[in-house]
Amino acid sequence: MNNFVATGAAACGAVIKTYGAKRIGIITPYQPVGDKQVVDFFTEIGCDVAAIHGMKCASATSISEVTPEEIRAAFLKVDGPDVDLLIQAGTNLLAGAVAAELEVELGKPVIAINTATVWHTYRTNGIEDQIKGWGSLLEKH
Repeated sequence: MNNFVATGAAACGAVIKTYGAKRIGIITPYQPVGDKQVVDFFTEIGCDVAAIHGMKCASATSISEVTPEEIRAAFLKVDGPDVDLLIQAGTNLLAGAVAAELEVELGKPVIAINTATVWHTYRTNGIEDQIKGWGSLLEKH
């Protein structure tokens, strides 16, 4: 039995390495102080943060009330032709389905933190199943 603890941070690092992404766009449910910490983290692991959009949710529970349309709009705000990958921080923000749809539309990786965490947990524990419907990360890597 492995003594593995899954974290979003470790998953994000593995995602960035897997895709070889350098310039990223990030969405979060956080206030500006939280966004700064997210930018600092991604900068420390070697990414150039092209843009970040914090949705400034009022509370932890209000994060789960953000609509798919709002998540989609946030991802589009941080995209650009020079952005390699879009990623979402904040595990209470339910972005998996929207991210998978946008990935097909934009032709670049769009990663939801919960999808990344599941993927990283599986791969770290030797589970190589490829799962369709949640984006290229679970389907191809």
